[in-house]
Amino acid sequence: MASISDIALVTQVAVFHNKRAFDQLVRKYQSPVRRFFLNQTLGDEQLSDDLAQETFIKAYVSISKFRGMSSFSTWLMRIAYNVFYDQVRSKHLTDDIEESPSVMRQTASTGDSNIKMDIHAAMALLKTDERTCITLQLIDGYPIDEISKITGIAENTVKSHLKRGKEKMANYLRENGYGG
Repeated sequence: MASISDIALVTQVAVFHNKRAFDQLVRKYQSPVRRFFLNQTLGDEQLSDDLAQETFIKAYVSISKFRGMSSFSTWLMRIAYNVFYDQVRSKHLTDDIEESPSVMRQTASTGDSNIKMDIHAAMALLKTDERTCITLQLIDGYPIDEISKITGIAENTVKSHLKRGKEKMANYLRENGYGG
């Protein structure tokens, strides 16, 4: 039923340039998009907000290209995924992003609890594709087939990224006093 509502809103935006309809879509999806970016940037709130804003601008500009082949949320998350990877490519970030002092300062200065900091540290150990798959499945609740559509990664490769990512995170958390 939610997808029917999304399709009606998308139609209002695409056909009638109804900005209020797009505002409803933004309000509905801004939290999941921002949460996705917070996990990808290891808690950098300012960068996450900037990337989320860029995602919604791109979605608005290209909303007439939405064909309904997947849910609106999948289409939107694909845009978010591409925005993040454009950012990574433009800044020439590497998989050792956890060494970035600004990310570590941001995490520490926000007053996050120890568990949140440990989870960000565990996420920092993951390769970018592993972190993306973990975020989309465990945090955002997307099934493997939707993750594959969002990322363009084959389903079996998504499963491999999830398995390796979960193992790395579990090992890190176990080594730091969580679990038995």
